Amino acid sequence: MAQKYYYYDEDSCSFQPIEYKSVDKVIFTASLLIIFGLVLAGIGITGLSFVAGTPSEIALKAENRELLSQLHKTKNRIEFFDRQLSTIAQTDNEIYRTILGIDPIDYDERKAGTGGVDLYAKFDIYKDETSSLLKWTEENVASLERRINIQQLSFDEIKTIYNENKSKLAHIPATKPVKGVILSGFGMRFHPVHRFNRMHEGLDFRAKIGDPVYATGDGVIKFSAAKGTYGNLIIVNHSFGYESRFAHLSGFAKGIRPGKKIKRGELIGYSGDTGVVEGPHLHYEIYQNGKPVDPLNFLFADISPEEYNMFRKISSENPNSMD
Repeated sequence: MAQKYYYYDEDSCSFQPIEYKSVDKVIFTASLLIIFGLVLAGIGITGLSFVAGTPSEIALKAENRELLSQLHKTKNRIEFFDRQLSTIAQTDNEIYRTILGIDPIDYDERKAGTGGVDLYAKFDIYKDETSSLLKWTEENVASLERRINIQQLSFDEIKTIYNENKSKLAHIPATKPVKGVILSGFGMRFHPVHRFNRMHEGLDFRAKIGDPVYATGDGVIKFSAAKGTYGNLIIVNHSFGYESRFAHLSGFAKGIRPGKKIKRGELIGYSGDTGVVEGPHLHYEIYQNGKPVDPLNFLFADISPEEYNMFRKISSENPNSMD
């Protein structure tokens, strides 16, 4: 039964029951439900704010997650640039500075490290992951800036030496003799015909019979004829102690004979499979002061660092030669 409420009537000196109209009952009940709902909603929002935060806090957390994600992506890019710069430094030391007779820059010196107090302690106020990423990023960006400055100074020095030695550099064999990639490198290799390991004193380039072969530096034709296992051979005297050799040719370009002066990039012959070989290709050698040297270290005028690394990888991993 519904609970009844009473009021005291002073005129009759008695308690009289309170009578509610139907509309009043509906309004009263609805008001109670609304008040109860608002109280529950307030409690729920308060509890949720403790767990998930206010709308502004939720937005800030989402922004922080995105910033942290971008920091990780930046870290990956910095690592990529670091590898690229290391490749440039290696090329600078092993090719450019070596060819020009300049002392290489020590790799520890290239790092240009700093010591002493913690330069990035200002990031310690953040969470461990964020602090670590911010420190790593700023430290490595600063390191890249220092290394780039050192590399720029090195290139300036190389440019100066180059300008002072243009005649010599024009004669040094410094380009690829054919368009093909390297098949085999300099060093001990397994001979495909003789079937034993022997010193391979040059590079084997992929080439079909009749592909054009170009001079790799200015010079004078010293030899152009058949010669033993080399097959048809061209020897170019570049002066300054350098010679280049092009073996297994199918033929010589018009006018190529001993005594003819040639320029870098000039057509001198055609690749082939003459002599003792496994198949068509170009065998290319460089002699410095009468001794064979690795031609890969001289391909600095027309290949990128990526191509150089690819050629170096092929040269080091292939145990066989083509001749």
